[in-house]
Amino acid sequence: MKAFVLRSYGSPDVLELKEIDKPVPYDDEVLVRVRATSVNPYDWHLMRGEPRLARLVGGIGLRRPRLGVLGADMAGQVEAVGKDVTEFRPGDEVYAVLEQGGFAEYVCVKESELAPKPQNLSFEQAAAVPMAANTALLGLRDHGRVQPGQKVLVNGASGGVGTFAVQLARAFGAEVTAVCSTRNLDLVRSLGAHEAIDYTKEDFTRKGPRYDLLLGIAGSRSPLACRRALTPEGSYVVIGGTGGRWLQPMGHVFSSLALSPFVPQRIALVDATRCTTPKQNLMALTELIEKDEVTPVIDRTFPFEEIPAAVAYQEQGHAPGKVVITL
Repeated sequence: MKAFVLRSYGSPDVLELKEIDKPVPYDDEVLVRVRATSVNPYDWHLMRGEPRLARLVGGIGLRRPRLGVLGADMAGQVEAVGKDVTEFRPGDEVYAVLEQGGFAEYVCVKESELAPKPQNLSFEQAAAVPMAANTALLGLRDHGRVQPGQKVLVNGASGGVGTFAVQLARAFGAEVTAVCSTRNLDLVRSLGAHEAIDYTKEDFTRKGPRYDLLLGIAGSRSPLACRRALTPEGSYVVIGGTGGRWLQPMGHVFSSLALSPFVPQRIALVDATRCTTPKQNLMALTELIEKDEVTPVIDRTFPFEEIPAAVAYQEQGHAPGKVVITL
């Protein structure tokens, strides 16, 4: 089968299109023919070996990448199943959040991590969902504990995670304020934002309203500034930094935790790669998607052979919604 293989850290040019062996599913695994995948900051961080500390403590490989084929999102059709698999059979349409393997024609996924694809989505649309929507769900529901009627602000509302966060917060009954650039104001309003703030013209931390939950996807404001925008018992949930950088949000969390003994506000960091219920989360998302309460936003689609170009484009950090690859 064809796959883009990562042999060393570096720019998108290090992704090499190779012919490799098709994987064989273990007893509890499903072999899936990949029909579409998408690009996440997770992918290009691993490609570049960032942050460098993760090479030591994160298990991604000190000198060479541990993960040979990137791609955390996948939508496709079941090709074969292991002998212990009972839920799926060849031909079923499925999707999943992966640790690796999406940038290939086939991938093996544990049955416990695989979910049926939403019936009202194409493979391309479904491939835009797994990691970004799961991250938004974890930030709002699990870490943010969002409740109906609460005021929620999403900073970085036009990106992959942000577009899902706006829709999910609205679906959970919250009053949503979306922060984005001028060109994406209409987009976030169309997704259900009650108010849209242009960060190039206004600073939401000084605007006046106070929020019960602040989802910081862009990482463009300091913890102290974000606390000013919260109610006295509000929650600040951090997802990524500027351009998706990982070290910046860690600095945010550590500095915020230092203030925690003195204020009742909560601080949390979302790490979707450590999610223990990916299948259950995808099934919850599927229910909302099939009710038309959540819809993936796709900025641009690339063919499989242009995955390096797709990664380079997504790494620029300006894509509204997701960047999808078709096979």
